[in-house]
Amino acid sequence: MKGPASLNRLTIIGVGLIGGSLARALRKWGSVGEIVGSGRSSSHLQRALELGVVDRYELDPAEAVKGADLVVVAVPVAATYTVLQSIAPHINKKVVVTDVGSVKGSVVSDAESALGDRFGRFVPGHPIAGVEHSGVEAAFSTLFVDRKVILTPVEGTDGDALEVVEGLWETAQARVMIMGVTEHDRILAATSHLPHLLAYLLVEHLDSQEEGETLFDLAAGGFRDFTRIASSDPTMWRDVSLTNREALAEWMESYRKRLEQVIDDVRAGRGEQLQALFTKAKRARDRYFPPDEGLE
Repeated sequence: MKGPASLNRLTIIGVGLIGGSLARALRKWGSVGEIVGSGRSSSHLQRALELGVVDRYELDPAEAVKGADLVVVAVPVAATYTVLQSIAPHINKKVVVTDVGSVKGSVVSDAESALGDRFGRFVPGHPIAGVEHSGVEAAFSTLFVDRKVILTPVEGTDGDALEVVEGLWETAQARVMIMGVTEHDRILAATSHLPHLLAYLLVEHLDSQEEGETLFDLAAGGFRDFTRIASSDPTMWRDVSLTNREALAEWMESYRKRLEQVIDDVRAGRGEQLQALFTKAKRARDRYFPPDEGLE
């Protein structure tokens, strides 16, 4: 444990679900003198101010980072370069900068290009937490409790900057993991990016059918559970899919080949193969995610 985060001024660029929840968590468990918000929408930032998530806000990120000890960039991954480029001339060499993006390869490349000699103070991060709702009104202080946060420092990352960001997330009650950039992007493509794409695709496909309204009217709990994440922010997931497209496409191809095998088994009436599939999948899920007590 690095101990509770103690900051004179924290700047959060992108005060939505993740940025807002982090601010609330630090107010609850940490020591923060002032939280400054920044973003594109004055109405959203005003709402964050009204909710007590931030103490003040600036529409211009360059103004928001002045005097900050730590800057958290919580914007869609495709916007990372633009944000970092805009703030680079306005942060001193001691300021620590981190992000919360779901893809790390593109973010690291963008940060190195945009920050120049300040790149060593940048710590790539990704909290494995969230809900299907977005925006500051959905933010809550316990979002990160006992959830994993993956940090992907690179060769040039300053050790003390890494410690600051570790302390930040531990203060929010998260469990910090250190991982390589490539490994992170490949794993998250399989466990997060592919499931989101499949959920979106299933909903879109059924909705486009002539009997779409009837299909959704008769959809039960299993369908709702499987497609819950299709209510997530489309812009964010467009950016994630594009910036991690190589790893995602590899998993999509692998999944497509397996799906084609299952289609053949269904058409041919191969009950033993289907039984084996369902049994193997159930055992794996129950092993990694034990069912709730009393769940049948």
